[in-house]
Amino acid sequence: MTAAKRRFLPITLRRQIPSLVSNFLKFLFVIICFIIAFGLFSQFKLQSASIATEFGFNDFLMDNYRMKIAFLFLVRDNIPLDFLWHNFFKNADPENFTIYIHSKPGFVFDESVTRSVYFHNRQLENSIEVGWGTPTMIEAEKLLFKAALDDISNQIFVLVSDSCVPLYDFGYIYTYLMSSPRSFVDSFIDDATETRYNPEMSPDIPEDKWRKGSQWITLVRRHAEVVAYDHVIFPVFNKHCKRRPLLDLSKGNESLIEQQQHNCIPDEHYVPTLLAMRGFEEELERRTLTYSLWNQSTETMNTQTWHPVTFGYATASQKNIQDIKDIDHIYFKSENRTEWCGTKSNNGHCYLFARKFSRGAAMRLLTNGVVGPYDPNTLFLDRT
Repeated sequence: MTAAKRRFLPITLRRQIPSLVSNFLKFLFVIICFIIAFGLFSQFKLQSASIATEFGFNDFLMDNYRMKIAFLFLVRDNIPLDFLWHNFFKNADPENFTIYIHSKPGFVFDESVTRSVYFHNRQLENSIEVGWGTPTMIEAEKLLFKAALDDISNQIFVLVSDSCVPLYDFGYIYTYLMSSPRSFVDSFIDDATETRYNPEMSPDIPEDKWRKGSQWITLVRRHAEVVAYDHVIFPVFNKHCKRRPLLDLSKGNESLIEQQQHNCIPDEHYVPTLLAMRGFEEELERRTLTYSLWNQSTETMNTQTWHPVTFGYATASQKNIQDIKDIDHIYFKSENRTEWCGTKSNNGHCYLFARKFSRGAAMRLLTNGVVGPYDPNTLFLDRT
């Protein structure tokens, strides 16, 4: 009986081996298929993320995603047009925007300086003293971008001044910006008569990458990161890009000699030049979204022409505002280039904001309902 069992067991095992091998091969096949499928899924997810980040939406796939516009206020101290912006934000979903303010050091936005709760405690704690036409303007901008980048939901970054006004309600501006994967950066080649490029910038900043444009930019997240964390090009600007001192006849020949130096206004050159050097020009709408009306003067030394015209109550009429809204293209003479603004999403409107506006002009926009429904009884009520 024992011998028969010994003869029987090997035969049984021999019959089970093919079945065991078959099951093992099936199991191995399933594992291989799972690994291949997982690899393909990971590659697809990576490619999808790559597409989403191509123009700056690098968090497009995150869970519970809510894209916000970060409004970056670069101001001297307070925001004199807070009543207009309050109404603008009051008619918006609070989940669709954030606010950051760079003001002079120590200036706190509380009930004593603004009745609009949207600006309360929105100031940067690490602000710096800023001088017009100096690299400190760029430093302040970089601080704003860095602060806003801390919120992963911020995907569009709009730089505005204390005299800027929106030309539409929040809903229209939100749709306009979110429908475009590009940044809006005024960027063009200097006119041949300009002498702002300093050859001492070379080779760090080659002359063929030198660009000029409006300071008031709108960036997608990818480009905002480039501006915020650049530590290569900014030091060159800080050293070699400085505005020409004002003519001072009391200094005699010394002042006349100073007038021969390069008149470089850092904030008009830094961002467009930086993005051109990084190879991002194809990802830009090379125009600003903020309208300015500049004085036209042939007097080279007339420094008053360096600033845009200020709109007052009379010039902020519905007709004048509509004329700005109706602008559908921008011509750049130095490049013989025309930027057309017409798309299905924006109805051909070039500008979303304008400057410089007085309080009276801003009040006229408010009462005309430019930024949304206006009820004077609820102008500064809590958003809650």
